[in-house]
Amino acid sequence: MLRAPALLPPSKLAACLAGCLMLCGSVPAQQAAPPTFSANVQLVRILATVKDANGALVGSLEKADFAVRDNGAIQQIAVFERETEQPLSIAVLIDASGSTAKDLKYETDSVTRFVRAVTRSGNPQDAVALYSFNWEVVKQVGFTRDPATIDRQLRLLHGEAGTSLYDAILLASRDIEGRPGRKVLVVVTDGGDTLSRTSFQLAAEAAQLADAVIYPILVVPVTNDAGRNIGGENALTTLSQRTGGQVFAPTLGTELDKAFDGILRDLRTQYLLAFYPKGAPLTADRFHSLQVTVTGSSATPAWKVSARSGYYGEAVAQSGAGSPQGNQSQSVTVTPSDETIRTPKKPVPPAPKQPQRIGN
Repeated sequence: MLRAPALLPPSKLAACLAGCLMLCGSVPAQQAAPPTFSANVQLVRILATVKDANGALVGSLEKADFAVRDNGAIQQIAVFERETEQPLSIAVLIDASGSTAKDLKYETDSVTRFVRAVTRSGNPQDAVALYSFNWEVVKQVGFTRDPATIDRQLRLLHGEAGTSLYDAILLASRDIEGRPGRKVLVVVTDGGDTLSRTSFQLAAEAAQLADAVIYPILVVPVTNDAGRNIGGENALTTLSQRTGGQVFAPTLGTELDKAFDGILRDLRTQYLLAFYPKGAPLTADRFHSLQVTVTGSSATPAWKVSARSGYYGEAVAQSGAGSPQGNQSQSVTVTPSDETIRTPKKPVPPAPKQPQRIGN
């Protein structure tokens, strides 16, 4: 039963009011705190891999060996898992533009072997999806543990037209965002974007918002700089660095298989770190910079930590501004006219022939 609060006697009420007035007169007025924009961030998750000076994975570190900083402020690690076995959702994005036509068979063979390796071991909930991209983005297969289904769709691909790489990254990130556990985009391509309606920044933001790690596999048959898309390669490198992934630049055949093996080793040796943001200085940019370092006694400056470079959180509102400022939009949206992702069309059986009529 709800009860009304008890009223104070008049004498005590007067004394309380007098005390409040004295306190207000003795303390100078404080300026109101600037308004903030919040992205409702609760727990920030970081997937990290650590390699020594020789490039070998370091998988024996403890929680106390890591330090995490949010906009420079040290954070308390609330969740720590070594060689985390949280389920993997891997979206394989394969370039089916015209420039890949002659090499596509070798790439699809390696993808098939990679998918079989992923589903053969690890968490029984690990799943893989397949997307192709050229002038459009096609979701060939939704998340599955059946390598044969993915292999069948791979055999149907053929190279044509240009490359909508950023569209593929944004739309696959939107698809994968709501899945549990770890989220990974493996992008197999031979160069940069040529046709996307989506910008590089929106694609990068979508991957960050999805907590996805990007591993580009840059298959470059041309070793001469004159025949390569250096700008596209740099963009892929930036995407991998921002999300905590790594770029592989193999040739075809066994080197391509080794690249997929390297990604799988990384995924099987990841650390999961998570923290609740506290005390991080706010700026006008919703993007918070993250720094993950190894501080244990066994660590050396030559050790390299691969982890996401930041996340989207709170920001200070600017005077007269109605939305956060900075290098990102307030939200990632794709209008229906920009929605280029589709699923493969099922073949339509031919209509039965009508019997030929003779005479009237």
